[in-house]
Amino acid sequence: MRGMVVAPQPIAVEEGAKVLKEGGNAIDAAVTMAFVQGVVTPQSGGIGGFGQFHIYMSQTGERVVFDFHGRAGSRARAEMWADRVVAESYDGYGYILRGHVNDIGYKSVTVPGTVLGLYECLTRYGTWSWERVIRPAIRWAGDGFPVPPRLATSWQGKSRPGHASPIWRLTATPAAREIYTRDGEPYREGEILVQRDMARTLERIAAEGPKAFYRGEMAELIAADFEERGGLITAENLAQYRVRIGPPISTSYRGYEVASIAPPGGGATLIEMLNILEGYDLASLGHNSPDYIYLVSQAMKAAYTDRANLMGDPDFVEVPTESLISKERAAAWRERIDCGEKIEVPRLRTKEGPSTTHLSAMDRWGNAAALTHSLGSSSGVVTEGLGFMFNNCMNAFHPLPGHPNSIAPGKSRVTGMSPTIIYKGGRPFMVIGAPGGVRIITGNLQTILNVLDHGMTAQEAVSAPRFDCQEVLEVEARIPSYICAELERQGEKVVRSLASYGSFASVHAILVDPDTGELSGGADPRGEGMALSE
Repeated sequence: MRGMVVAPQPIAVEEGAKVLKEGGNAIDAAVTMAFVQGVVTPQSGGIGGFGQFHIYMSQTGERVVFDFHGRAGSRARAEMWADRVVAESYDGYGYILRGHVNDIGYKSVTVPGTVLGLYECLTRYGTWSWERVIRPAIRWAGDGFPVPPRLATSWQGKSRPGHASPIWRLTATPAAREIYTRDGEPYREGEILVQRDMARTLERIAAEGPKAFYRGEMAELIAADFEERGGLITAENLAQYRVRIGPPISTSYRGYEVASIAPPGGGATLIEMLNILEGYDLASLGHNSPDYIYLVSQAMKAAYTDRANLMGDPDFVEVPTESLISKERAAAWRERIDCGEKIEVPRLRTKEGPSTTHLSAMDRWGNAAALTHSLGSSSGVVTEGLGFMFNNCMNAFHPLPGHPNSIAPGKSRVTGMSPTIIYKGGRPFMVIGAPGGVRIITGNLQTILNVLDHGMTAQEAVSAPRFDCQEVLEVEARIPSYICAELERQGEKVVRSLASYGSFASVHAILVDPDTGELSGGADPRGEGMALSE
């Protein structure tokens, strides 16, 4: 078997494939790619961010999740934004507050976990040295890379309703403005973006390990910058950061085992949707027929309802994970769906293009890695001289006290991230994940259904027309108007995108042929990625 990598950034994919060609394993390739992704999509991921790393080791059969979410700083308080609430974001990703205080600037940043998370996984399960896996990212940061079309378009784009515009994020701090703009304008497609400060920061982290980031001179520089500008994190918060390491959660689906991410990740919501849908003969309904879309959309709303009411950081609140992913709960939801009950997902009402990235990797030995990491939608904060942007994870905490996802010092907010590995006969069959805010969950869901229920290839599965249902049923333009009309007759409010490939997550998957062991990859055409064998 030849190894394979798939991700949204071709430069990162090539570097990952080189690792596999040179004898590195899937974890070596994944960590290498993650660092490169932070360079070539600097507002989607990087060392100022957070993530979840889901791995399978073929020799031992180990299944492990490294959870390195951002954590609220010690200066955070549950009630600090209660008087600033406007609404919950339309697409389910985050909350809109007056002044964008949770979305952009120093108060929007949580303690980053990416450096320690990648280090812990590499040193436990990789075969290459820490310095070696960071070397390609240092080169791309120092030498520069041509800005690709999608990145350039995002920098020039309009903001989502109620959210800060991309140009605000690129110019929120003097250091950010110096890196990402020329004469006040973002870099354009094909222009070479050089990030020398980032290269120097990566060199220090490569030489000294995570302690360079979380303790010592760099941590002091970060802490001083945040204290001076009213941020929520301190030097002590950085020094005390730890990675959560544990097993994935799982369920059975039509003879396959689906393993995903525990709360506060999105795996429980994904599993709940699958459990509900397992009770129906989806294949007989026909892919994306009116009845199929209606049924899948009801399962989405059911699981989103439980997510809205019950999901939080299990270190701080009691999350009924076992109940959420149980077959009994799924059966109860099917009864309500079959009775025609109108399901309404709770939303905060008063008077996701989230920026995330993902990679999937498998090596010649059968090891598998699914890694989703992010900056949220990026804070605009760059500490002078360090060259990287920080996350804005505070934007997805519930801004009112008393909710499972309310703000608390040291707490992680709920996320849609759900890097998933599916097994057949105890061996990996599918490795999947996506960026895309809360819609990561439904993007992964539909790709899994496309393979397991409809027999699609990896590329067909990630490319098929997609939809998402929270408040309303949103569909891509490739779902015909006569299908939408039938759904409206069934009582759904349908919003049809103008785009054939819309903002419905960007799923990247690898499939394993159970008979031959050969790998095939699917890179979502909603992005610019690709799949590549070693």
